[in-house]
Amino acid sequence: MSPARETGQASPGKRMTYHKVSADQKAQYLDNEDLPATTLELEWDMEKELEELGFDHFQLDGAIHQQTGTMQNTDIDLEPIQPSASPKGRFQRLQEDPDYVSHYTRPPPKSNCCSFYRIFKLFCTAVCLLLLGILIGYYGHEKCPPSPVSPERSESHPGKDIFEEIEVKNLAQIFRDLIELPKKEDRDLATQLLVQWSSYGLEDIQLVNYSVLLDLPGSSPNTVTLKNTGECFFPTGQLCNKETQTPHSQDLLYSYAAYSAKGILTAEIVDVQYGTVEDLLRIPDITNVTHRIALLKLGCLPLLYKLSLLEEMGFGGALLYIDPCDLPKVQNLSNKAFMVALNSGGDPSTPGYPSIDGSYKQNRSNLTSLIVQPISVTLARKLLSSPKEGVENEVCRPLELPVTERKVVVLNVQSQPTYKTMSNVIGYLKGGTLPDRYVIVGSHHSSLRGHSSQQWMHGTAVMTALIQALTQKVKKGWRPDRTIIFCSWGETAFGKIGSYEWAEDLKKVLERNAVAYVSLHNPVRGNAVLHSIASPSLQQLATETRKRWNFSCLGQERCVGSNVTSVQMQGDSDYFINHLGVPAVQFSYEDSTASESANFLSEALFPAYSAISLEPDSSFNLHEHIAKLTGEVILQIASNPVLPFNALDIALEVQKSLKDDHLDIEPLLKVAYSLRESAQLFQSDEMRPANDPKERAPTRVRMLNDVLQSLEKNFLVQQVPPGFYRNILYKLDERTQQFSILLEAVEHCKLHHSNETLQAVLSKVLDSFNSAQVYFKAGLDVFEAALVGRK
Repeated sequence: MSPARETGQASPGKRMTYHKVSADQKAQYLDNEDLPATTLELEWDMEKELEELGFDHFQLDGAIHQQTGTMQNTDIDLEPIQPSASPKGRFQRLQEDPDYVSHYTRPPPKSNCCSFYRIFKLFCTAVCLLLLGILIGYYGHEKCPPSPVSPERSESHPGKDIFEEIEVKNLAQIFRDLIELPKKEDRDLATQLLVQWSSYGLEDIQLVNYSVLLDLPGSSPNTVTLKNTGECFFPTGQLCNKETQTPHSQDLLYSYAAYSAKGILTAEIVDVQYGTVEDLLRIPDITNVTHRIALLKLGCLPLLYKLSLLEEMGFGGALLYIDPCDLPKVQNLSNKAFMVALNSGGDPSTPGYPSIDGSYKQNRSNLTSLIVQPISVTLARKLLSSPKEGVENEVCRPLELPVTERKVVVLNVQSQPTYKTMSNVIGYLKGGTLPDRYVIVGSHHSSLRGHSSQQWMHGTAVMTALIQALTQKVKKGWRPDRTIIFCSWGETAFGKIGSYEWAEDLKKVLERNAVAYVSLHNPVRGNAVLHSIASPSLQQLATETRKRWNFSCLGQERCVGSNVTSVQMQGDSDYFINHLGVPAVQFSYEDSTASESANFLSEALFPAYSAISLEPDSSFNLHEHIAKLTGEVILQIASNPVLPFNALDIALEVQKSLKDDHLDIEPLLKVAYSLRESAQLFQSDEMRPANDPKERAPTRVRMLNDVLQSLEKNFLVQQVPPGFYRNILYKLDERTQQFSILLEAVEHCKLHHSNETLQAVLSKVLDSFNSAQVYFKAGLDVFEAALVGRK
């Protein structure tokens, strides 16, 4: 039995739902290492609250309505808890639940004898009041205006009027206007967007310029020459002569790897397949790979990570291609080369700081020691001596170099490092009550010559439609609580340079003020699957939004629905997730025809004439869906008094990521269970009451939002493998549940026959768990101190 606890008496007419555990008791609970990992002792007034969160074994004491008393110590099984995916699950008060049946029982009133005279007097009084009310209501009905909608409800749900402004015809017109923009330099496109956004009434728009180092193609295309035959090929597989070069000269020039090493390398080809550790371990021991050229497929893992492994092994170069089994079936790309950027993010000449006037420019035109060149499937087949085409309807066979065959090639790669001015367009819709809290919405514009400009137009059209709808609402007197910042980034194709430079420039401000990042990077890539990516703290909001709108796919033979997951995103969300620890969300329509192993193929940028223009969504219905889904999430984050972030889902994601690991992770499991218990206590004790308007205190709401805003910062680790997220809550792909950096460390041990890297990674992960646990405890202590101060 636990010692008796004192409970405060509720004021007449209002019974509080929650009884707070005293500060000493809470501290004792949080600091007690002897408590079982799955045991949490809480004291509540209502059984329904805990049932909502999965406490199936909780039983109430029959004397709960008494002012003082004792309660049995109940062991609570935490295992059944699952992240909620309904509006009721996100901190809604029990009084607002129509299905709630109170277990609180009041004693029946005492019987009082009333005289006939007293009863008759009360009856006459009631009749008189009723007649008076009828007369007042009859004569005053036409004069009195109808009662307005509750201000709170109106302010909390402004989306209905806004979403009515987002229509297919408006999106189609915006897209046509973007197509008609002159295809000039980056700054010219940015200026045109600024004018367009200004015409819709966006209040504060800025054109932010930076001088950055770009690695542009040379004056002639790169080449690959077979040494034994002397045949010279362009990256597309065409023979090196003027006749083949002229028709698509821009495509040939822009089929290259930006920031690759430059020069001429003559070496033997080594087939490394996808370049995973497993593939590299299959290379025969007798093969000396020093200064050899790796024939590498895109996919499975980030390109930068695979190139780093090749560098460690001593390779001198790499030829990149996409296996025909992984290519999209909706278009023929077998004879098309592509462009990749070997830049992890930002201006290479100013790593970690903004490229503003006066900044020191470092000489970093080569970001790898490898000479890298992308090639088409056609050229890869020639190098592998594979048949040109398979039999029709035959199962696709991945390309592979015969073990006995040896080929030597001459790889000639030249590019031209050049400083250029790039521009971001930044537009502010100022918040009414919390203007210093930012919800950042990002898309990009592109001026990469020879490549599709319509990719960026999909995201920019959706963003512009949102701006148009929101500004119309602002003109009628509405305003979001928090500031919404619309950003169109420049030079995304060269390594997310625009977003990195702006965020590095405003780093100190964004660390304090940025609340969330909403991505509109290429939102319509196909028409089969609605793909939703969100931080763990935003997964519940994204799930609820999808259910509310019930968008899936249109008329597809294979209509696949996917859950909301936390996997690495495409586009410019990188800096906000990995350097600022800002929760992020992204909706996009994609094709389901690509192979499941073909993740990270988006790193390849194909030429313009081979890209699809409007085929995925010629009716613009999918654009409308994305606009409304994204708009709903933006408004929820920008206008809800309490940020719609779920603290418990983060703790549950941490526990889920530790399952099925064949490692000695007992210390990690112990801290993860404690983290889950603290998150459970924090969410129930602080987040639910704050969502009740009757109990919502501005000071406590501000404190709560400050805690929620910085939750994910605790999971940023230093020195991750190239291409991996520093925010360990994100996975590499949807098929893998474990922490990506732990899986990589295990593979790294196989390659180097040492577990030193694994021990270092385990220490980093443990430190992030502990940091989050301390953060929760500090938040609980602050709220407890604030509660004591009010007594």
